[in-house]
Amino acid sequence: MSTERRRNADGGRRRADGPDDGPRGDGGRRRAGGPPREERAGGRRRPDSEDGLRGDDRPAPRSRRARPPGDEARSEGRPRPEGGRRRAEGERPRRPDGERRRRPEGDGERPRRRPDDPRSRRPEDGDRPRRRPDDPRAGGRRRSEGPRDPRDREHGSRSEGRRSGGRGARAAAASGGRGGRGGGGGRRRPREDEPDDRPWFKRFLSKAWKPALAFCGLMIIAGVAAFAVLYAMAPDPEELEKNAEKDASATQILWAATGDAEKGEVALTTGEVQRVAIQREDIPEEVVDGVLAAEQATFYEDPGINIKGIGRAILSGGDAGGGSTITQQMARNYYSDLDGDPPLTRKIREIFISIKLGQKVPPDEILTTYLNTIYFGRGASGIEMAAQKYFGKSVSELDRAEGAYLGIIIQMPSNFENPEPDSWTANYLDKERWPYVQRQLAAMYENTGGERGLPEAEAQQLEVPDSIIPYEPEADLDDPRQGYIRQAVINEVERRYSERNITGADIATKGLVIQTSLDPDLMTAAEEAFDVLPESAADDTMHGLTAVDPSTGEIVAFNGGPDVSTVINNSLVHQTQAGSAYKPYVLARALADDIGLRSQFNGDSGLEFPGLASPVINSGEVDYGEVDLIQSTADSVNTSYVDLAIKVDPGRVDELAVEMGVHPDRQTTSQVGPLVALGTHQVNALDMASGYATFAAEGRHFPAHMVTQVTTADGEVIDPDDEAELESGTEVISQAVAADATYAMQQAVLEGGAKEAALSDGRPVAGKTGTSSDAVSAWFVGYTPQLSASVGLSRAQGDPLDFGPEIGDVFGGTTSAKVWKAFMEVAMEGQEHQQFPAPQWVGEDQRFLPTPTPSETPEETDEPSDEPSETPSEEECVPGEPGCDVEESPEDCHWMDPDCNNEESPDPDECGSWPLPDCEDDEEPNPGVPPPGSDQSNQANSNNSLIRPRD
Repeated sequence: MSTERRRNADGGRRRADGPDDGPRGDGGRRRAGGPPREERAGGRRRPDSEDGLRGDDRPAPRSRRARPPGDEARSEGRPRPEGGRRRAEGERPRRPDGERRRRPEGDGERPRRRPDDPRSRRPEDGDRPRRRPDDPRAGGRRRSEGPRDPRDREHGSRSEGRRSGGRGARAAAASGGRGGRGGGGGRRRPREDEPDDRPWFKRFLSKAWKPALAFCGLMIIAGVAAFAVLYAMAPDPEELEKNAEKDASATQILWAATGDAEKGEVALTTGEVQRVAIQREDIPEEVVDGVLAAEQATFYEDPGINIKGIGRAILSGGDAGGGSTITQQMARNYYSDLDGDPPLTRKIREIFISIKLGQKVPPDEILTTYLNTIYFGRGASGIEMAAQKYFGKSVSELDRAEGAYLGIIIQMPSNFENPEPDSWTANYLDKERWPYVQRQLAAMYENTGGERGLPEAEAQQLEVPDSIIPYEPEADLDDPRQGYIRQAVINEVERRYSERNITGADIATKGLVIQTSLDPDLMTAAEEAFDVLPESAADDTMHGLTAVDPSTGEIVAFNGGPDVSTVINNSLVHQTQAGSAYKPYVLARALADDIGLRSQFNGDSGLEFPGLASPVINSGEVDYGEVDLIQSTADSVNTSYVDLAIKVDPGRVDELAVEMGVHPDRQTTSQVGPLVALGTHQVNALDMASGYATFAAEGRHFPAHMVTQVTTADGEVIDPDDEAELESGTEVISQAVAADATYAMQQAVLEGGAKEAALSDGRPVAGKTGTSSDAVSAWFVGYTPQLSASVGLSRAQGDPLDFGPEIGDVFGGTTSAKVWKAFMEVAMEGQEHQQFPAPQWVGEDQRFLPTPTPSETPEETDEPSDEPSETPSEEECVPGEPGCDVEESPEDCHWMDPDCNNEESPDPDECGSWPLPDCEDDEEPNPGVPPPGSDQSNQANSNNSLIRPRD
């Protein structure tokens, strides 16, 4: 084995043997033909001259450059890392790492540098002399003669590291990959193997920018190509002109079909659509400014579409506007070429048609066409007819405020055509839309340099015009019901057909045929049923009544009110507190949570509950003692129901009520808490009829609706958004829960405060009364297996109900129950006598009674008393004996009688189906005086203000 291979095999260069006590060299590699070891000063030799030959002419010594830690370690004889040079035999061991070598104290130690060696001194000036290219000590790549620029060293070292082969490289590899400076010629790590300490995003960009650039380029090319194709496919204005002149026609609203007829008779139409075309010069600039401020302030600057508006509408989900420009609206309303397309396709075509129109049609022509065709409500199509309908004059005579008002109407013509005072529509118009138009007028003035709009001070002084003519639809002159029907149908179609983009303007002008479920005879009965009330009732009494078919959710009748132009819809819009009519939702929640009907609660009055500042008082402050949920429902016991609401969580009660048919917005009308059991939320007659219809449908809920079919003028049937839900309904509670709740509500009609609601033909009825405190509202909501109806009485301004001395104190059982019966007698005439399902007794019979307080000194009770008790206890008292206050209870008294002391109630199964022979009460209550414990007396305080301090 050669010497070089033996050195590499040992893991490093081996030092030649030498005397132990002689001076040591620098540990460098031994060179053939070189000077003896003792002549070296411990470091690498430097060239003696520029030509590398020894001679007397040596360069001036210079200061020695600081060595790296590794090299310093080697020069001082410290151990090399693993894989480095191995110590030759007889060589002195090196000191451990971290221990500094001491300076020799005597002459016995070899000095680090030979003092007489001129090479041990650093040059005082000048660069370090270069080694000769042919110097065998240089190692690695040979350099050309002459000094080399120091700036090229790094480049040279990298280039040297990439060289392969050579004895220096092999030696460096054998020594762990570390080559000495200028020696060994070791291979450097390739650049691709070196760690990349750049941030991750820079590393990602360095690799991904080219694919990303290519992808973006392709997308841009594809987008431009798609835009060009869609733009070319959009029809030109000349092609669209032949479809522009569409004959606008009114929509027909039909009664419910009878017998085998597919369609019912015409109830009303939306009125004759009237349009008068005018020219651009006939429209004052003040009116144009008002329309642009309300619809599109940048109309004259936008190229048919508003990119910012569309983006804003997408980001805000429609809250910041729909993004449609005046050009888009004109194209949508004016050209029938867009009719019949799916919403997305229609929107895309509308955008490209608008772009083409914006490029080829002058803006004034687009604006004039738009104002001549847009629907403004009140049967007016076009701004000229709208000016006459709203202000009784031509558009050329309108002032700035009137023009701005017409611009606002465009957004919701059906709602703004006759906003009722203090209604949501009126508040929205006054508090949101009008300030918005004021701001836009000021912005237009600033952006156009005063050419359009108003200065900010003048815009803020602009007020809603008071010259609006009261609206009296022609249909209302013959039948006051039809105005409410028209309004209710339009609102429902816009809500349930929103995905098909059917608007009030479509209903007024596109000749639709709308089939409803409204029965004309029952509509009349719903109005005449209130005739059972005294004529002395207050004039502003609101008569709410809505009837719903439980099997379909169809509204068959409602009572809107006397005049649609002055009175809000009594049944579908007006809200008042529900009172105890809300308790069945608490009962259903408890039954679904396995709390059975026979579960016991404390029914005493004046009980305190956590979270309530005042105790809960029963009507008349009656103490019912231990009551189950059947008696609690029949007698409308407030304390037991508040306790039950706490047990099942009031929030979950509201959730169930919404699922059963109560609108979710009603939960915001009062605070959610235990008092929801007493009806603190405000509801309308539709909410309650729909919710109780779920009980009648054995737990399945169908959304309440009156529009059963919408057909276009061409005969195409348009499907509603909730078609799937209407077909099968949604199971909200189980059939067993619905059956038990129905059984408890049957007892309210048989034995409780709703006896006035019992029908004369004896068919089964279930329901619940409700009266808010101070008689602000009075309810009865009930149902048969075929029909659910609710009756709610209140006053427009929330004042207490007043029916004069004939009624006296107002309760749901003495007023609303009578109205309900009068309507249902007509509605159920000729209908089959169907029975409710028998109770299923779901859940467990639990006891939620207070635990008796133990005696403070129980040991005293065990000792006999020396003196007899002056008053015998109830256990020792014998009824009828002197000193006994316990009355003897008759054996035949009814368990529902408050004066009956029987501890056991009859088995509900013994009552049988309706009528229940064992549950009848032959005693008639005194006229005008509610019996003790009945719902009439109990309802006086059955709402949120029922919480009163103790006397």
